[in-house]
Amino acid sequence: MIMRSVVLGTMRYRFLFLLLLFNIFCGIGQIKNEKEFSIDPSELPIGIENLLSSYLEDAKRIRYYQEIDGDKKSFEVKFKKRRLHYSIEFNESGLLEDVEFRIRPTDIPDESWTNILQYIEQNFSKFTIKKIQQQHPVVNKTALKTLEEAFQNLILPYINYELVVSAKKEKGFEQFEILFDSEGRFLNLRKSIRSKYDHVLY
Repeated sequence: MIMRSVVLGTMRYRFLFLLLLFNIFCGIGQIKNEKEFSIDPSELPIGIENLLSSYLEDAKRIRYYQEIDGDKKSFEVKFKKRRLHYSIEFNESGLLEDVEFRIRPTDIPDESWTNILQYIEQNFSKFTIKKIQQQHPVVNKTALKTLEEAFQNLILPYINYELVVSAKKEKGFEQFEILFDSEGRFLNLRKSIRSKYDHVLY
C-alpha cells in the first residue's frame, strides 16, 4: 500500500513537471523576435514583382524587406496607396501569405470592435493601441483573388484584425501583437521584440 502511494506520488510529480515544461515551451513559442532588413527588389523571390506590378502603380514610398522571426524567413513589400498603408507578406519561396493595411477603430464593425476592446480590457490594466491592421490571409483561394479582395477593402468573414498593443505587465510596459477574427474573437497573442518596428509607421 505504501509502495503504491509512492509510485502514484512519483507519477503525479512527473506529470506536473511535464505540464510545467509544456507551458514554458508554449510561452516561448508566443514570443515574436523579429528582425527586419531593407533589401533591393532584385533580392525578392522570382514572381513577386510581376504579381504586384499593377498594384504598385501610383503607389508611394515603396519599400522591400526581408524578415527573420526565429527559423522563419519571409519577404514584405510596404507602400502607401490612396491614403492607405499596405504591407504584403510572402514566405521564403515567394508565395503570398497575407495582405494587410492600416485602419482605424471606426473601420471595424461596432460589435467586432466591442469584442476586441473587451478582450484587451480584461487582460491588461493599462494599454495603448499603437496600430490596427485589417488582414486578408490566403484562405482556400488564389493569391490573385486575395489581392483583389484586399484592395477592394471588403469586410469578409475570413479577414482578421491585427493589433499592436503596448500594455503594462509585471516588468513594465511591453509590446504585443494580438490577432482577432472578423467578429472580434481572440485568435492569438505574441509578445513582440523588435530591434526596428517599421510596422508602427507602415
